Formats: sequence, structure tokens, C-alpha cells
Amino acid sequence: MKRRLTSHSPAQDSFGTAVTYLLFGVSAGLGLDLCAKWLLADYSLEQFVFLRSMLGLLVFVFISRWYGGLTSLKTKRWKWHLLRTVLASIAMFGFFFGLSQMPLVHTLTLAFTAPLFVTAMSVPLLGEHVGWRRWTAVIFGFAGVLIILRPGSGLLTPAAFAVLTAAVAYAGLAITARKLAATETTLSMTVYVICGPLLISVFFLPGNYTPPSASSWFFFVLAGICSAAAWIGIVGGYRRASPAVLAPFEYTALIGAAVAGYWIWGEVPDRWVIMGGLVIIFSGLFVVYREVGNVLSARYLRGFTAGGAAAMVRRLSGGKKEAD
Repeated sequence: MKRRLTSHSPAQDSFGTAVTYLLFGVSAGLGLDLCAKWLLADYSLEQFVFLRSMLGLLVFVFISRWYGGLTSLKTKRWKWHLLRTVLASIAMFGFFFGLSQMPLVHTLTLAFTAPLFVTAMSVPLLGEHVGWRRWTAVIFGFAGVLIILRPGSGLLTPAAFAVLTAAVAYAGLAITARKLAATETTLSMTVYVICGPLLISVFFLPGNYTPPSASSWFFFVLAGICSAAAWIGIVGGYRRASPAVLAPFEYTALIGAAVAGYWIWGEVPDRWVIMGGLVIIFSGLFVVYREVGNVLSARYLRGFTAGGAAAMVRRLSGGKKEAD
């Protein structure tokens, strides 16, 4: 009787490793969100951004030896990095302000509109062609936002607007990352975006700082570790497989947010949030699939933190793609 082969192919092993990395990164990002929501109940937004950025920066400096060392931070494109620090500041302050005011799953659902903004902004800023299928998906995605917020219901609050603004800024980070992908290291594009929120928070810190308790210090340190762990996990995942196959796993963050929000804070999303969230998710997945198809990339970077202070580099092989 013939022996049955049970070994896995290298492609299967690579995909399994990619999913493992990605889920690790998504879990760490959700951990950052939970720490942030817990701490923002007692500490100012400025203090949280300052300590989270400072501790995260220290972690990145420590692990830099495995990502090219501090010499990989050298750059001649300071204007682009300055622009990215501004975008990162808007993304971080906007997201965490919204998180402090809104239920966890509401905040993350609105934040996941960022891929839709990337597609819409890539036309005027990158000169990319977006076919009617992707435009339809983008329109449906924004319709999902309207379903969640329901203009006239009182849900279109400054917090919701701040999260949507953060999503736009995050999209700007993704687009500028494409501009820098050929010359800049992944570490430099991650470390420099931390500096903007750090410096701005220092400016507003006087009068907004409360000495943390021992337990709060634990969560502040954990937030910094989670931000670095999210970066490692998501970079590791997108370097090994295409976003077309990994994106569905990234949306598991919404499931985790719904469970954690209910268990810790008693938050229950209504049917409109669930319906709008599903519309946004399926629209985002369709956009990702149409953009990259089943092509494996040579290198993907999405430095994802729940605050949106993140970057995604997509270097597709084969030059320009055909229109949808």
C-alpha cells in the first residue's frame, strides 16, 4: 500500500507563518487599544500620547539591531518624513480622542475606513487608475459610515469626526510610504512618525500630567510594548503573503473589540453599527483584492497601531497594473 504524503509545501508553510505573524500583530494592536481606553479614563490624552510614544520609541531603539541598526535611520528625504510626522500626529491624537469618547468597536469600525480613503486619495496624489468596481466599493464603504452614524441621530459627534480624520491621516501615511518605499528603510518610516506626536504632546503636557500609579505604569509600559509588537507582527505577516489573503484576518480585531468592549465596559453595538461595519469590511476586502489580486509581494509593510499612527508600504512586482 502506498504511503500517504503529509508534508506541507513551502507555500503552505509560508502562508501559515504569515497568518501567525499577522494575528500576533492584530492581537497586540488590540491590546494597545484596550490599554489606551483604560488609561484615558483617568489620564489626559496628552499624557497618554507622550508616554505611549516615548516608551514605544525606546522599544524600537532597542529592537533596531534586528532591523538594520540605528544607521538605517539615515535619510535625505526629511521633507517627506516631516509630512509623515504631521500626519501621524493627526492620526494618533484623532484616534485616541475618539477612543476615549466612543465605544471600542465603534471607534475601530470607523478607523477601518482608512483603506477606502487610500484608494480614493491614490488617484489625485499618486496618479493611479481606479476602475469602476473599486469606486463602487469605496462608495458602498462610505455608505457604511453613514449607516453607523445616521446623520440626524446625534451620533456624528466630534469624537466620530476625529476618528474619521485620523483614518484620512492614516491613508496619507500609506500613500507617502509608497513614495518612500524605494529609498527608505521600514524602521525609519516607523520611528520618525513617533517623533511628531511625542514632541506635540510634550508641548501640551504642562498642566495635563498626573503622576501614574504603579498599576497605571504597568499599562503604560504594556501599551508601548504592544505598539512595537503590533509593528513586528504585521510587518512579518505582510512580508510573507499578499494583503488579498491576509486582510480578512486583520478584521478579526473588530470581533475582539466587540467582545472586550462588552466584557470590560458593557458596550453593546446596535444593529446599525453591525450592519454598517459589515458594509465597510466587505468594501475594504474587495478594494484590497482588486488592488493586488493574488500576486505575492516582495515586501509589504503596515506598521499598524490602533491609534492609526501607522504606515503601509506595498511594493508590487511587475510595474504598472492594468486598470480594473
